[in-house]
Amino acid sequence: MKARVSLLLVIAVVMASFGFASAQDAPSGDLEIFSWWTGGGEEAGLNALIARFKELYPEVNVINAAVAGGSGVNARAVLTSRMLGGNPPDTFQVHAGEELNALWVAAGLMEPLNDIYEANGWLDQFPEGLLDLITDDEGNIYVVPVNIHRSNVMWYVPAKLEEWGVTVPATWDEFVNVTCPALQAKDVTPLSVGENWTQAHLWESVALGVLGVDGYNGLWNGSTSWTSPEAVAVWDTYGKVLDCANDDMNALSWQDASRRVADGEAAFNIMGDWAAGYFLVDLALEPGTGFAWAASPGTDGAFMMLSDTFGLPKGVANPGAVRAWLSFLGTAEAQDIFNPLKGSLPANTTAQIDNSELYNAYFQDAYSDWTSNAIVGSQAHGLVAPPAFSNGFAAIIAGFQGDHDSATASANTAVLALQTGMVQ
Repeated sequence: MKARVSLLLVIAVVMASFGFASAQDAPSGDLEIFSWWTGGGEEAGLNALIARFKELYPEVNVINAAVAGGSGVNARAVLTSRMLGGNPPDTFQVHAGEELNALWVAAGLMEPLNDIYEANGWLDQFPEGLLDLITDDEGNIYVVPVNIHRSNVMWYVPAKLEEWGVTVPATWDEFVNVTCPALQAKDVTPLSVGENWTQAHLWESVALGVLGVDGYNGLWNGSTSWTSPEAVAVWDTYGKVLDCANDDMNALSWQDASRRVADGEAAFNIMGDWAAGYFLVDLALEPGTGFAWAASPGTDGAFMMLSDTFGLPKGVANPGAVRAWLSFLGTAEAQDIFNPLKGSLPANTTAQIDNSELYNAYFQDAYSDWTSNAIVGSQAHGLVAPPAFSNGFAAIIAGFQGDHDSATASANTAVLALQTGMVQ
């Protein structure tokens, strides 16, 4: 109950911190916002944003066109059909990096937003590295980031680990050889895993833990061969990790997998920090006691990032309303409304990250790592690999779950990298 009260306080503090903004030539008409935020903290965050936007622009009729499905697996299929069919949503959620650039920017289907950045002074308010991910070679910026997420997080409940006599493993070898058998001996599931995309999410944490920052980055820049002994070792370790997981993983959503940790049915879960929003909003748990976190095994000192963004497709019916929405999204006000509920860090560096009434202990810890760790990009969430690779990789992940054939998975991924232009 205390956590729910705290979340209401978060919204109240933000609303009280900013005056009502008036807009000259205020837009009107319909605004369709397309995303995959349909539950938990992410839905609460989106609804809070829409509520504030309606206060600012009461003549705009907001249509929340969210499509259910974790990590956008269903939404992206719908989006592709609409974009290629000449019926784009007014604005849509897309991950910064290759998910944006290799598809929608490369296809010439997005409008540049440099004027919005310049008018709001955002070129000095967003991290340069993040801006690089959403800018083309000509200097055109195509989307507005609303957050920074961390992928490589291991979630657990401190009291349950103490009860079971285990500690957070520092490496995947420790997890496989020490932590896993100790928990299995107590009939506890060592690692809770969900459907296919969450398995790809787990894989990238294993890859970072096994290869290190340089080796992991090498998979995406060509300096690490997909068929090298080091890359094959990633699959070997990943197979052993899966052997420590629940057999019904394909039937679980990411929320189901996270819930098993909160309920004491499983010891650990590897998930992005939208899980923090789920623990806080859906389950009303206190950070540090009801749930806790650590960098996934072997990745301490590295922050695997992704970022949710929105842009302006070409040919939409109401670009004025979209520009108003995007101009709102990038402000510190909007980011301080959204991110404490979503479980993510604000992308705008002028947001109130040091306000503990808004950003609790998890956020403070994540922000410390964000500003001090080596930063690497998530494959599972579109930053380092184009959609064609990610789609093919999902099939490789599914095949490996069945046969645990590391050599074949490594060879197939090498071919996929060639086919999708990642290796020249």
